[in-house]
Amino acid sequence: MPDFIDVTALPPAARADSDVIGWRGDDAVTHTRFTLETEGWRQQLLRHPGTRFALYLQDTIAFAAALFGAWQAGKTIYLPSDTLAETCKALTLEVDGFIGDFDAALQPLQPLPAVDKAQSPQRLDADAPALVVYTSGSTGTAQAIPKKLSQLSTEVATLEALFGARAGSADIVSTVSHQHIYGLLFKVLWPLAAGRAIHARSAFFPEDLAAIVPQRPWLLLSSPAHLKRLPDSPVQPDVSRLQAIFSSGGPLLPDVAVATRQLLGHRPIEIYGSSETGGIAWRQPQELAGAARDDSWQPMPRVEVRLNSEHDCLEVRSPHLPDDQWLRMADRVEFSSGQKPAQNFYLRGRADRIVKLEEKRISLDQIERLLLTSPLAAEARVLVHQEPSSLSSSSSSLSLSSRRERIAAFVVPTAAGRAVLEQQGKLALNTQLRTVLAGAIESVALPRLWRYLDALPANTQGKTTVAALTALLEQASAPISKKRPLWPEQTVLQRDDRSVTLQLRVPPDLLYFDGHFPATPILPGVVQVDWALALGQQYFDLPAHFRTLQALKFQRVVTPGATLTLELENDTQKNALAFRLHSANGQHASGRILFGEAA
Repeated sequence: MPDFIDVTALPPAARADSDVIGWRGDDAVTHTRFTLETEGWRQQLLRHPGTRFALYLQDTIAFAAALFGAWQAGKTIYLPSDTLAETCKALTLEVDGFIGDFDAALQPLQPLPAVDKAQSPQRLDADAPALVVYTSGSTGTAQAIPKKLSQLSTEVATLEALFGARAGSADIVSTVSHQHIYGLLFKVLWPLAAGRAIHARSAFFPEDLAAIVPQRPWLLLSSPAHLKRLPDSPVQPDVSRLQAIFSSGGPLLPDVAVATRQLLGHRPIEIYGSSETGGIAWRQPQELAGAARDDSWQPMPRVEVRLNSEHDCLEVRSPHLPDDQWLRMADRVEFSSGQKPAQNFYLRGRADRIVKLEEKRISLDQIERLLLTSPLAAEARVLVHQEPSSLSSSSSSLSLSSRRERIAAFVVPTAAGRAVLEQQGKLALNTQLRTVLAGAIESVALPRLWRYLDALPANTQGKTTVAALTALLEQASAPISKKRPLWPEQTVLQRDDRSVTLQLRVPPDLLYFDGHFPATPILPGVVQVDWALALGQQYFDLPAHFRTLQALKFQRVVTPGATLTLELENDTQKNALAFRLHSANGQHASGRILFGEAA
């Protein structure tokens, strides 16, 4: 593997001063400028006691400079996936300080300004406790995972050995955040070590991607959740210079992989791994005429895999791990036949998704697979939800000492399922989906709680977390009003400090339908914009003065009883709130609200 792939020597001193490290829009960030940014962080952190600092910066170039500056100052960096209140509360118990885009009450550090000369970077200790990352929370509470610099260096070397020739000198464009191990490796460490330019902004919404794509060769880093949204976007990126697509965060469904290839011209390279293990395997399944699609995973170089026959689980031994011991995963696998020794394997679900309910062993994966056999369900997730079993009659407070467990199902309906929901109601759709399950699983495992969504909630890594799903069950219902409603029912699907995704259910008796139009009522466009603005003010600290609207489009009408998804993105640098309103029927409206005094 290439010797130069070494994160202990970052930022690389061997670069020419004029070499482009990355791009902020059309502004090229040179090696000189980047090293000065890094030096500003190094000097700032040397002034502060303590060794553990939480880092969160949306700008990827600023993030990289802060990360390398902190390492040069001998600090350990903790990488939270967001800056929400509960996350920060937990971090205050673990770290000595905060860096970057945190609330002012946490007194986050900023780089020293006006640094005019940077010292040559020192090679770092490979065994230094450089980083603490967190699991995604897709199967439970997020767990902290420490990483040595040697682990990160080995992983970057693996990526260059596998994909360096294919990547060439392409720019790195991403829809995922660098605050998670996948984005950190692919968007920051690998490209900077190998000499590829990175882009400061992430394209979380599909429309952003078209704006970021450079007029140079580029790679796309994405996830199944983001790739699935791309075909519905009214604006598509220029893919004439696209070199390759990487996807991680979960297996890519075959139809999404095919749609991505048709839309972007490349079949995604899928990466399988975890926060604990780093990269384990990869695949790029091809659709061949007359042949079955091979969905097996191929281990990465120097990664050893084997089957734990007692648990039917994968075991891994890898230089990406902190030691040379075998680590048992929670993924059930089946190895390809005909190989000696067997290497390629198929994923067969999570072993940790076998739960006990009333002394019965229940596979949550099996429930999801059965639901997806129905023509009414496009996507499905289930979990065990604990809820209070009763209220104490002697107290006004709720006693949590006795809780009952119930299966909750979260389903994205197909067009046929949506028709049942709208024409016959939720109970009818519940019944039809339960019928699919009834002949195959115990009655105790039938879902008792159902939520129908336009999309599964996804965080900035494209992951659907247990916490996000649980929040959909625990959100309080809006109080019943005798007056005609003026607002839709709201459910938060995804939220971080920069964006929020809401599900909106439009009441059939909404006051704004009156007179617009009598025979066929539709929701006025001005109301859609007003909702976007008001909800943006609810979730973000927006400037006080409205200035203008940009790129306002209305593509489809909104009718009584519609279920919509509203995506809001707050761009603090441009004082702009972007919104996109869509549903299973497609895009309804989009635009950008600008704030500030009129020019």
